[in-house]
Amino acid sequence: MAKPQEKVSFVERLKQIGQVFSFTAKQDKWFLPLVIAAVLIPVALTVLAVLLGFGLIWIPVGVLVTLLAVLIVLNLRSNAAMMNVAEGQPGAAASLMENMRGDWRVRPAASSTTQFDMVHVVIGRPGVILLGEGNQQRVKGLLSQERKRLSKVIGNAPLYDYVIGTEEGQLPVRKLRTTMLRLPRNLTGKDVNALDTRLSALMARPQMPKGAIPKNMRPGGKGAFRQQRPR
Repeated sequence: MAKPQEKVSFVERLKQIGQVFSFTAKQDKWFLPLVIAAVLIPVALTVLAVLLGFGLIWIPVGVLVTLLAVLIVLNLRSNAAMMNVAEGQPGAAASLMENMRGDWRVRPAASSTTQFDMVHVVIGRPGVILLGEGNQQRVKGLLSQERKRLSKVIGNAPLYDYVIGTEEGQLPVRKLRTTMLRLPRNLTGKDVNALDTRLSALMARPQMPKGAIPKNMRPGGKGAFRQQRPR
């Protein structure tokens, strides 16, 4: 089930906006000039309107327009900055899906390899969505295995799969959100709940990662698991 969103106080919201502002300013060299323009243009128009005799009513209107312009710039540029940072990071697709608005049930790295290739399983109103990250050839194999595994329980629910990346035929991280929102709403909320329950039962037993086990994760010698007898 989707977790209910926790209420955030006004002070906490301001802190979050400040953190986003600072992060975006560090990542995007055009952010501060655009913010300055978003402030100066409405202020200049407000002053001009007052000087021309249109009344003091334009002062609060100008303040609201200025705040709105700054928030629009912050939203657009912060999203672009986060996409640039997330590009190529393992698990970025799952993280973005978990933070999207709406009823999205995300299971990060439902299938994976020891080389950090992974397939995330997402359940939503469009159906079941598989998001593969990592080496393209290995990810295609993981996607094929995951499709076969899920076909046992999803019934007639639509199944989509994407390989996240910047190469031809792949889905860039920056286009993930818009792509998900453009998918048709094939299921009702009741269907999503039922599908989530079936997949939870299927995935209750996690799969071992595919590939060679790293040396530091291998068990010791023959006596490593030998149970000691009580004295």
